[in-house]
Amino acid sequence: MGSEGAAGRRTRTLRAELALKTLTEDLDPRERLRRVLEQALVFAGATLAAVYTPDEAGGQLRVTESVGVPRALYGLRDTYPLADGGPAADVYRSGQPLWLAAEDLGRCVDARRLPVRDFSLAVLPLRDGGALAAVSDSPDGFDAEERECLQMLAEAVVGPTRASATPSEPTGSSFSLAMDSGRVEVDDEMLELFEIDPQDFDGRVETLLARTVPEDLPALMSVVEADHMSIGDRELEFRILQPSGEPRWLRLRGRLLPAGEGRPDLLVGTVADASKLRPAVSDVTRIQRLAAALATAGTVRDVSRAVVAALRKPLQADRVALAELESDRLVVTVLDPPEPEAWPELWRTEWRSEWPDAPVRAMPTLATALREGRAQIWPAGTALEPALAEVGPGGLAVLPLSASGGLAGACLVGWNDPHDFAPDERALLTAVAGLAGQALLRAHSFDAEHELIGMLQRALLPRRLPRLPGAVAVARYLPTTAGLELGGDWYDVIPLPDNHVALVIGDVQGHSAGAATLMGQLRTALRAYAVEGHPPDVVVSRANRLLLDMESDLFATCCYVDVDMEEGTAWYVRAGHLPPVLRHPDGTTEIVESEGGPPLGVITQADFPVSPLRLQPGTLVALTTDGLVESAELDLEDGLERLADQLSAADPGHLGLVADAVLTEANRSDDVALLLVRYDGMAVRPLRESWTVWRVPEAVRHARRFTRRTMRAWGVTEDLDTVQLVVSELVTNALVHTDGQVRLDLTLINHRLRIAVADSSPRTPVKPTSIGWEATGGRGILLVEAVSAGWGTLPVSGGKQVWADVALEHSPLTAGT
Repeated sequence: MGSEGAAGRRTRTLRAELALKTLTEDLDPRERLRRVLEQALVFAGATLAAVYTPDEAGGQLRVTESVGVPRALYGLRDTYPLADGGPAADVYRSGQPLWLAAEDLGRCVDARRLPVRDFSLAVLPLRDGGALAAVSDSPDGFDAEERECLQMLAEAVVGPTRASATPSEPTGSSFSLAMDSGRVEVDDEMLELFEIDPQDFDGRVETLLARTVPEDLPALMSVVEADHMSIGDRELEFRILQPSGEPRWLRLRGRLLPAGEGRPDLLVGTVADASKLRPAVSDVTRIQRLAAALATAGTVRDVSRAVVAALRKPLQADRVALAELESDRLVVTVLDPPEPEAWPELWRTEWRSEWPDAPVRAMPTLATALREGRAQIWPAGTALEPALAEVGPGGLAVLPLSASGGLAGACLVGWNDPHDFAPDERALLTAVAGLAGQALLRAHSFDAEHELIGMLQRALLPRRLPRLPGAVAVARYLPTTAGLELGGDWYDVIPLPDNHVALVIGDVQGHSAGAATLMGQLRTALRAYAVEGHPPDVVVSRANRLLLDMESDLFATCCYVDVDMEEGTAWYVRAGHLPPVLRHPDGTTEIVESEGGPPLGVITQADFPVSPLRLQPGTLVALTTDGLVESAELDLEDGLERLADQLSAADPGHLGLVADAVLTEANRSDDVALLLVRYDGMAVRPLRESWTVWRVPEAVRHARRFTRRTMRAWGVTEDLDTVQLVVSELVTNALVHTDGQVRLDLTLINHRLRIAVADSSPRTPVKPTSIGWEATGGRGILLVEAVSAGWGTLPVSGGKQVWADVALEHSPLTAGT
């Protein structure tokens, strides 16, 4: 047991020794010194490490490099006169280390004047002259293992240890921020960094924050706001805007001191000019930027793009893939570069058709890395399965993206040429994996909720548009990406009798479940009123009254167009909605100007004027909601003009492509509904005749006579007995079972004759299930069903229309042929 304990205690020393071996001599001396000091924080448990060296005159020690929390927090000064003594000066003169516990430091003036007193200090001599100071938060001091690590690190300090070298950070630029009031005490050096005249500084932290570049402000606010700050150390880099407009990089190091002895919580620390210390963007800054990007990433694809931006170019990688883990499959969401040729052939040949998508078990090495849950790095030449080896022949990193105790996915980073993985790169990869895992899990939940919202929205819209006689229609619905609420935009295409078609588009106020519910109710009501055969103004007026009777707090806009496919004419009504936009066959466009009524659900006695449209074959009718043509950056009139220009330049022969092209510039902060209809005209127009049936004893005979005359005029000489039988039964039923006017309509198109009898009763005729031999009635509908190709009923203006189709043996000539 004793040998195992000794081996455990030496673990940190061995790791520190290995880490020192990675610091090659070709490193910049200052960078090497800084990395040595950082290892004191990692392996010796120090919270601060600093190197002091004598100045040129030899009269005092000056700080050359420092890492960790601000030195002022522990009473470590920037200079120590050799004549006045002090721990650093004593070690420099004697060449012997000092290990001072908290009780030893209690008599030190520098420590007694500061609120932090329960710490310990170690000062060790350097072989080239000077001293290494290390601070521990433990009041008992460094243990034996930590002391051994510090002595090894002191031996490794070489390079710019003379005080004449440029210090790593300006001295004296310190601050103290009261977290309750926002009052901040700063020195002149810090005001000079912010380029603020001391006479103009009002002592408010907001004055300093106002100089910050907006993109960096969220990260900085997480430090200076009391609700976000935790007890402990903080370090970050941020930019301020200089009066010239150029940004300057600053580095903040601070620590939150808990309230005590009549004072509030204090954030104390230093701010240094970091622009001269960094030849390029540091890893800390990259992680800050990635965190900021992931904070605003709403979808899985947004998260993936942010991760690619944080890794590929900074690490000079040749390819990056990010994949979600769904059950036992990896579903890749982003490949960079996106070309399939840049990735292993196995990915394209053996994976599923929705490439790339593969089971984890197809790559055992990857499965092992994901199971262990830690980043794995394989250098060039490592034997891997082809699906992984070809991703990074010069080096491959696999980052499991962990989140909430589970695994959200994986990120693969590959190099073509042999790549040396530096310690800072490994730290960057690990940090990115942690941030991306949480963001991926959050974005996946957002995507799932957004998909559910979209599914519910689509369920309230038509599943498919009907086939129209003489026209083609396409529709698109684009949900907003601004949130997870349901929208109120809708569209509909309603086939009506006599080759009429109703085109409807509307928008319910707001984005909520209530708006979506009201949208579904309005769509259903408009369809019902339209099928009843009412003209456009009556349909919209009834929908208005219905919405008012529902006592909803919401209102709706609507545009309703009734198109006669035979004649190429249309009548439309606007209830607070956008007008139709027409594209004529010659490519010219027209935004139809007409009088409209108020939105639905606002005024009880509202007028909805009806306006005409004339449609030539080839005319394109576009109906849309305001999300397509209006936004914070686009006026409504300009948006309609842009839509007209897009339609003018489009090819109406491919309506689906036209709709997709129009939606590419849609405003995604609002829902968008778009309905496009191209009127082609009917190649064969039906023949129609009507007869008003008077309630006289010979009414049925008169109806049969009218039918015979019409059939002869149309050239129908066969199946006359069948046709007259159907006419007799339908007219008899209407006269016997209803009151009011009865009308007989005959419509012939191609080889099909429709016989329709309209009456004033809404009751649908009932087909008897069985008839006894003694029954004297009830056989009419059974006869109609037996001799016709089909029959049914339609609601018409408070009554109904009973129809039956008779298939003719020969197709006579009809209009338009």
